[in-house]
Amino acid sequence: MIYINSPFLILKKASGLTLIAMLFFSLNSLLAQQTISLEASKEAALKHSNAIKNGLLTIEKSKAFKREMIANYFPNVEATAIGLYGPGDIISPIEGFLPNGIDNLYNASAMATEVIYAGGKIKNSNALADLQMETSKIRAGQAVDSVLLVTEQKFWQLVQLQEQQKVLETNEDYLNELLKQQEDLLEAGLIAKNQLLQVKVNRSELLLNKSKLENMRKLALLDFSLYVGVSYSPEMRADADFENMTPPELKYTKPDLNLSGNSNYELLEKSITASKLRTKMAKADLLPSLAVGFTAFELGSFDNSIESQFSGLAFGTLSIPISDWWGSGKQKVKQEKIQEEIVQNNRNDGIDQLKVAITQSWYDLLDAHEQIQYALENIALAEENLKVYRDNYDSGLSNLTDLLDSQAMAQKAQSNLINAYTNYENKEITFLYRTDRLNTPIKEDLE
Repeated sequence: MIYINSPFLILKKASGLTLIAMLFFSLNSLLAQQTISLEASKEAALKHSNAIKNGLLTIEKSKAFKREMIANYFPNVEATAIGLYGPGDIISPIEGFLPNGIDNLYNASAMATEVIYAGGKIKNSNALADLQMETSKIRAGQAVDSVLLVTEQKFWQLVQLQEQQKVLETNEDYLNELLKQQEDLLEAGLIAKNQLLQVKVNRSELLLNKSKLENMRKLALLDFSLYVGVSYSPEMRADADFENMTPPELKYTKPDLNLSGNSNYELLEKSITASKLRTKMAKADLLPSLAVGFTAFELGSFDNSIESQFSGLAFGTLSIPISDWWGSGKQKVKQEKIQEEIVQNNRNDGIDQLKVAITQSWYDLLDAHEQIQYALENIALAEENLKVYRDNYDSGLSNLTDLLDSQAMAQKAQSNLINAYTNYENKEITFLYRTDRLNTPIKEDLE
């Protein structure tokens, strides 16, 4: 045997190994892309969400409004210029004073005005701008919470459909095995054909449900992909395992109903403050306003037919809105006071609704955990019942109908357990959402 260590052959071998390695890693990468975890879903959704982007833009808008209000503390400066030229004299000649007349003129002026007192309107406008900034930050944080809530809800819906598929696949295998047994028994002449048909009917119904469930999963997956901003692939799976869940009483403290630190409560309180500021601004329109200023101007002609003149003067203005004391101004203040009462009533109703919603989410979480315990007990009983009926059927002590009923009961118990697990996950995220216990780096950046 002759061995030839040709460089070409060595390179060819190396290229082959490299290609295999590339295919191996590409396959691993492809498989890795077919699953997505809950944390990865959240990260993708936080980057993709237009609601969060709009929340950040609203903060920027509030900052611009704040700068606009601060500008009211500084003098208002205006400059104007005008030039005139006529085919004839604008001013006719005046003997001994203006022998040639004037056919052109220009005037340039600048004026600075500073408001000294405006009834507190400037101060209250700035306070309202600060309040708007704080409100924008709270709402931006709520947008983050909302995205996390919806992302988890869509994720667990996808998990639920996937796990239900596994339940159907397991029961399909069971019915396939039972169908094979019936075919063998029928061929041996030990059973009637209707028993074989009975198993086929149950299997056909299961296959129909399996097809419907697959379509539902693909639709849920498309909805999930569009929401979190990942590429849609029909083969993608949500990566989640159900583990023993700690009872809520041991994991969380019972929610405090004083609502301190709750973002919705803070918005209700800020609505009261905003309403009071608007009332103060309406009252400011009834008070005198005082301003001082300085103006400078220059008058002349372009052809120097008259000598340019520069002058300046200081002035002060006092404005008293007397007719508003009994007219539209007074009615505007009355409207704002009524609006204050409306906002206060809405605030009281909102607080009651928050307390009820938080309490409900707590009890829903407790009930969801209890449902898991009952579902675990039921599935153990249903599977034991199925085993007993199968043994009895194989021994000729029970009929096929009872066996199929016990199989359907076991399948339902398996399905109920999946529903209980995913229901608990949804109730948990709802509880955290309503009690403002969701913390992310994005929310911290908004502070």
